[in-house]
Order: sequence, then structure tokens, then C-alpha cells
Amino acid sequence: MLTRLGLYKLLGENPERTWPVARRLANTIAQVIAPSLSYGQERMPETGAAVVAVNHFSEIDPVIVGLNSRRTLYFMAKIELLSVPIAGELLRWTGAFAVRRGEADRDSLRVARWALENGHVVGVFTEGTRQHFGYPGPMHAGAAMLAIQESVPVVPAGIDTFGWTPKNRRRSCIVWGEPIRLELPRNGKGYKEGTAIVGEHVTRLWRIAAQAVADGCPETLPGGLRRAGTIRPRDSIIRPELPTWPVEEWAAEPLGPVYRPHRDAHGSRFGRGEFRPVPTSTEHRPKEEK
Repeated sequence: MLTRLGLYKLLGENPERTWPVARRLANTIAQVIAPSLSYGQERMPETGAAVVAVNHFSEIDPVIVGLNSRRTLYFMAKIELLSVPIAGELLRWTGAFAVRRGEADRDSLRVARWALENGHVVGVFTEGTRQHFGYPGPMHAGAAMLAIQESVPVVPAGIDTFGWTPKNRRRSCIVWGEPIRLELPRNGKGYKEGTAIVGEHVTRLWRIAAQAVADGCPETLPGGLRRAGTIRPRDSIIRPELPTWPVEEWAAEPLGPVYRPHRDAHGSRFGRGEFRPVPTSTEHRPKEEK
């Protein structure tokens, strides 16, 4: 509904521009209903593509992770969440796209790979769904598979939000890990090994986050990481020059209302913010073989 009204156009139909604006509002609300602190924010790469792999406890997790990330995150989120009127559209505006849980959602994976190919950071909840027992569950292969296929680093993170509800507005904590490279074969064996490595890092970081909360979120952790609040809009690292969304037909369903193909003067389809050079003289054309 909001997208059809044209409100998204005011921000250039670009998540990299939309998220800093949304961050300002979300920060204010989140500090009241879901206060959070983090450690290791500086570990997020300032440039280049990456996969953020984080565990999942609460419905507030996407907000907590996003507010404590210096980069804009293209988050894989359950389709039920993004189908919520207005709220779902706002999430899509800031980079979220839908994934169907419990099945191989090829189109969603293609959107994720497209985002990585174009220099964005993709956020993945490693278990695929919320865990209800207070500790990370079995890890799915999605984060590791994307990182291996696209040859990009994984930024692991552990979050402790277990027990948070609108009525129990407990303080949450997220601990970021150093980026890791998964130099593994692009096959089932490699994905399995990569998933185990990512799972170890995420679980270790979750333990640190949980202990930090238990200790009252000290200013400095034993390893030297310093406590920080949520990222201020002026400290966001944005890349508005990057292509925004894919426009191929397979992207329509995962992207929902933000999917809208554009055409240039030659009738070619392209995404807003994506540069498509057009030869203007014979010097740009391939030479004929003699």
C-alpha cells in the first residue's frame, strides 16, 4: 500500500538510503521497548560484500542486529513477517526480502546471491527459525553456502535476546566476530564443513553475549572488546551507488511490493541505481576477426 502511494520514491527506492532514515526512528523506539548494547561493531567490513550469520531467538532480532550493524543489511526474513501490512513494506524498503521456511526457496537464494554479487551485506539467521530453549539450535547451510559460492567473508555474530517480549523488555546484547573466509569446495561436503565452522563461531559469540548480559554488560569484555550503543545514523556506512534490487521476473515474489522493473531508452531492463553502459561509437564494439 505504502509503496503504491509512492512514498518509497522519496528515498530513491534505495535501501542504502532508506535504512539511515529508518535507523533514526527505530533507534528511538528500540531504546524504549528493546534496549540493546553490542561489542565488536568495528569488525564489520566497511566495503565489499559479506554474509552476516547470527543466531535467532526473538521476533525483535532483525531490529537489534540491524541497529547494531554499521552496514545496511539485506536480510532474509520469513515471508509471513514481510506480508504484514505496512510493517512488512517498511522492512522491504530497508533491504529485507522473503524466504519460505522449510523448503528450498531458489528465488530467495538468487536474490541473496545477487545482493552479494553487487557488493551488499546479506543477513542470515543461521537456524532458519527462532529457537525456544535459550540456546542456538542446529545450523542450516544457507550462510556458509552463500559465502562459499560467492567467495565472500562470513561475519559471525551471537545475539542474546532470549525471553524478550513486548511485556518483558529485557536488555539484549550482540557480539560481532571477526570476518572469516571459507576456502572450501562448492559442493555438499564443503557446505557441511563450512556450516560447522560458522556454527562454532556463532555459538561461541552467543555464549559471550549471554555472559555479558549476566554480568550487567561491562564496559570491556575479557578479550578487550568495548561496549557500544546502537549505531547512530551519522555513523552508518552506506553505499547508495550500488545497484538496489534485481528486476528479473524471478525476483518479483521474494521482493514483493518493491519489485518494479525499469527500462532505459533502449528498452533494456535495469534496477534503479544500476549502471548499464550503452556503446555510443564503433570504438566500443568488438573488432571483427580478419
